[in-house]
Amino acid sequence: MGAVNDAMIWLAENFTGLFNAAGAQFASFITSMIPMLICLILTIKAVIAIIGEERVYGFMKKCTKYAVLRYTLIPFLCTFFLCNPMAYTFGVFVEEKYKPAFYDAVVSMMHPITGLFPHANSSELFVWLGISAGYEAIGGNSSALAIRFLLVGFIVCLIKGIVTERVYVAMLKHSEKKITA
Repeated sequence: MGAVNDAMIWLAENFTGLFNAAGAQFASFITSMIPMLICLILTIKAVIAIIGEERVYGFMKKCTKYAVLRYTLIPFLCTFFLCNPMAYTFGVFVEEKYKPAFYDAVVSMMHPITGLFPHANSSELFVWLGISAGYEAIGGNSSALAIRFLLVGFIVCLIKGIVTERVYVAMLKHSEKKITA
């Protein structure tokens, strides 16, 4: 009976300890991360207001004509300025046949941008913090890792965008042939 009692006490203490640790982590975010994110978002909104929404949107519309910009720069900018999930709204500036590929590129940008710009996709921040903590524990520099992660992200977004675009266009042509047959 003593062993069962000891096990129950241990379980209760450790179960509570898990939530105590989670609460301490949450409190640290409230005093450090959340104020920084709020200031960053307000600054970005102010920059857009100063430049003018029409100019920002006009620039985006022109850039979406080119595949390299459509699948690298634009996903980065809309993720940086509008964050997740509003970044997907920039699909309105993309021709209909490119929208699936654009969406794929934006989704793919949500992860690599977080290391340098945590406001862009705060839900991914916990993954990044875990990866960077492990990398720093073995002596790495998390800032250098974040830069490399973003650069690889640009390459992946471009490849995925082009491949998705070609697959979609091929499927569209195939479905049009079936309809006319």
